[in-house]
Amino acid sequence: MSPPVRTRAQLGIDAPSVLVEAHLQPGTPSFTLVGMAQKAVREARDRVRSAIKNCGFKYPQGRVVVNLAPADLAKHGGRYDLAIAVAILTASEQVDGRHLDHLEFLGELSLYGDVRSVRGAFCAAATLAGGDARLVAPAAQSGELAWLDDLGVHPVATLLDVVRLLGTENLPEPTPLPTRSPPAPRNIASLNDVRGQAHAKRALVVAAAGGHHMLMSGPPGTGKTMLARRLAGLLPPLATADAIEVANVYSVSARPAPPFGTRPFCDPHHTASTAAIVGGGNPVAPGEVSLAHCGVLFLDELPEFQRHVLEALREPLEEHAVAVARVQQTVRYPARFQLVAAMNPCPAGYICDEARCRCAPHQVRQYRSRISAPLLDRIDIRVEVGPVPDEDLWGAPAAADQDATLRSAVGAARREQVQRAGKANASLSAAEIDRHCVMAPDAATLLRRAARRFALSARAVHRLRKVARTIADLSQADAIGTAHVAEALGYRALERESRP
Repeated sequence: MSPPVRTRAQLGIDAPSVLVEAHLQPGTPSFTLVGMAQKAVREARDRVRSAIKNCGFKYPQGRVVVNLAPADLAKHGGRYDLAIAVAILTASEQVDGRHLDHLEFLGELSLYGDVRSVRGAFCAAATLAGGDARLVAPAAQSGELAWLDDLGVHPVATLLDVVRLLGTENLPEPTPLPTRSPPAPRNIASLNDVRGQAHAKRALVVAAAGGHHMLMSGPPGTGKTMLARRLAGLLPPLATADAIEVANVYSVSARPAPPFGTRPFCDPHHTASTAAIVGGGNPVAPGEVSLAHCGVLFLDELPEFQRHVLEALREPLEEHAVAVARVQQTVRYPARFQLVAAMNPCPAGYICDEARCRCAPHQVRQYRSRISAPLLDRIDIRVEVGPVPDEDLWGAPAAADQDATLRSAVGAARREQVQRAGKANASLSAAEIDRHCVMAPDAATLLRRAARRFALSARAVHRLRKVARTIADLSQADAIGTAHVAEALGYRALERESRP
């Protein structure tokens, strides 16, 4: 029997430890794999057998029993191939196992012994970073792992490389990973492309500065989608810890990861299912709310999404995480995203133009009712985006340095918020709102009157205070004034329309 070979499973973005044990017995040749292995793991017997033979080693004759512990943890994928092969080779005494206590193995094997990339390698490596154990991982993923500090990695391309590593008298020093290079400059879309819409642009800056959710409503062709796609360009760069969280999520997904340190932007089609938005499947995979972690989730044509899909957003918007529950396991993914949505004011899109719209009042109400009040209550900023006036459409474009000026203002406001509370204003708790969102007496009076006039919920009042705090930060004001509250109330357009 071989000494245990260590590897890592995948459970959401967590990487729990798995021990691989191999026991060789005389008898009719067979391969038994135990330990709650799913189909792709059970198929490892054929890949491992061929890889061992094609690398010039002898596959044991007789009964081979491989155990993946713990037995109550479901195992998926081909990530265990390399560990299984090492366990068999050490059990058959073809490889010395004296270094196994210091190594963990991760990789899928081809029939010819090549070590292939696996999902979740970044998560496993992030778990080991700063510890004594070293990771034997596919060489193709060296660049992906280079962003982790204090991580010992032995990149291998074939099973023979692993055997040579284990055959050394003294375990060599970890191989230096490729030099980390900053992400290439992105071609960030400019706000100058959007003509007019000064009110919507201002709302976009406020949303970027405080991390607030935003909903734009207006006729087709007024620039709602263009504005939403330019939000990510206003946001400050990711901190290293946040960038690692984003890399963890993309490591376990099938979608290519954005450049390390850049904020993701996700824009699913309105036909997306609930599992595609919040996560699910078998095995469980992250959804759009998690793929947009620390970035922007853009939902265009918001009322066209299925109602139960929209309702599934309510918990992630509050909790900043999503738990996908199944009978055998519950997987938790981070989901701290900024929601930006766009919609038409009615099914035809031209509610104020009698020549182009024939929607009856009940049709308009039915269309808008697809967005429930609880979901709407979680959106901080709601603005109307009207037609572009001729003087803006045909006039001179905005100053070329407008984007740089706005990004600088957003960055300064964010730094002020982090210095004050350690987070963006949109993430403040109720107790933190009382501590950090100090209001002048006349501003508090204005907010109380508005709350009574529009029958605002407690959540809406709290969100208004957070938006007002962000506006005050952009103005470099210490306390929230009347002008800040008035502007925040101006970003509740859809709320006023729904009240008598």
